[in-house]
Amino acid sequence: MLSAVVGGKLEAIARQIRALQLEAQRTLEQARLQAELHRAACSFKKRPGHVYHLYERADGERYFSLLSLDDWGGRPPHAYRGSYRLEADMQFTPAQEIEGREQEWSQLRPLLGGPREP
Repeated sequence: MLSAVVGGKLEAIARQIRALQLEAQRTLEQARLQAELHRAACSFKKRPGHVYHLYERADGERYFSLLSLDDWGGRPPHAYRGSYRLEADMQFTPAQEIEGREQEWSQLRPLLGGPREP
């Protein structure tokens, strides 16, 4: 009986360890991506709440632009690498995840007693 109880607890701990390892890997990958985005060249002051568009020159240099693919008529001068919104915490959110992030925040704001806008 004792070994069954201990075995069950050890299995639960092993599952938690695996979950924490996965979370650590995700956190490190996100930090790497954020650092890469913050290193991209930018000739203007980035402001939270604005969407910026990442392009890459032929030499590999990445830079942010205020002009989207649509602004370029679908033919930008360099390879398009994505659009990102700069958040108040200075983290970049990929454009395709903005709506989900806003929904998440709209559910959390009432619990936190915060303002309605991000």
